[in-house]
Amino acid sequence: MDLRQLEYFVAVAEEANFTRAADRVHITQSGVSAQIRQFERELGADLFDRSARMVRLTPAGAAALPHARKALAAAQAIRTACDDVNGLVRGRLRIGMVTGCTVTPLFDALASFHRRHPRIEITLAEDNSEALLENVRAGHADIALAAVAGGVPDGLESLTIVSEGLVAAVAPGHALAERETVPLRRLTAYPLICLPVGTGIRSVLDQACAAAGIRPTVALQATAPGAVLDLAARGLGVAILSASMAAEHEGLRSVPIDDIDLPAMLALVWRKSESTVLRALLPHCRRAFAPQAPTLQTSAL
Repeated sequence: MDLRQLEYFVAVAEEANFTRAADRVHITQSGVSAQIRQFERELGADLFDRSARMVRLTPAGAAALPHARKALAAAQAIRTACDDVNGLVRGRLRIGMVTGCTVTPLFDALASFHRRHPRIEITLAEDNSEALLENVRAGHADIALAAVAGGVPDGLESLTIVSEGLVAAVAPGHALAERETVPLRRLTAYPLICLPVGTGIRSVLDQACAAAGIRPTVALQATAPGAVLDLAARGLGVAILSASMAAEHEGLRSVPIDDIDLPAMLALVWRKSESTVLRALLPHCRRAFAPQAPTLQTSAL
């Protein structure tokens, strides 16, 4: 009996399928099956009933499963304890990032971290900010680069990357183009062009409108700030973006919205009960983001 057999046994039990278990542990199905058969011979009992369409635990398998899980957890605890003492980190790092986002300091931090800890498996998944925050809260991601409206949710730690107010971006001939600032109520008299629901900027706008009892008309929405700006440049409405995003289009006039107190923030967020792997990553992130603010090339906020 070895830890590899225990790992395969638990994988098959939880997936109820040899093919899915093989994908999970990154070996062939025949390899999993052979190891399980060897494990059963050593125990002198069948662990799975393979006669049905779905693989089911036998009574012996059901009795063995909790002990197998405890053994694997104990082995991981031993590795973690030794890693803490020796400064060596192994395991997996699950990172979330806003869809289409290009913030190069994050990539620099991951490259530096990988050079220091090459045994860590790094996975990266993209989604909108609301989904990313929920994934971190639920433990499906270790850390995420996400946009937050006004502040980080309770129970999460953060490293703020950018914090900006919202602006209205309009074509030169628009009625708002000559104003120094614009109040939210006057702004929402015009059709708006926005990023989708689930992005940080849209959340700031929606929360501010709800607090003021205003129901804005969102005429158009696009996932890329460049598309939002191009639509506004063609006179199809008022673009609502952060100041840095709006500055990317030289042909538009950016007018600050003077009564939205919530900033649009881009931040790295993680749970307060951080893992050993995450503790090793965070110094790399702080160094990468310390010199200067990143260039936001997409709908990061």
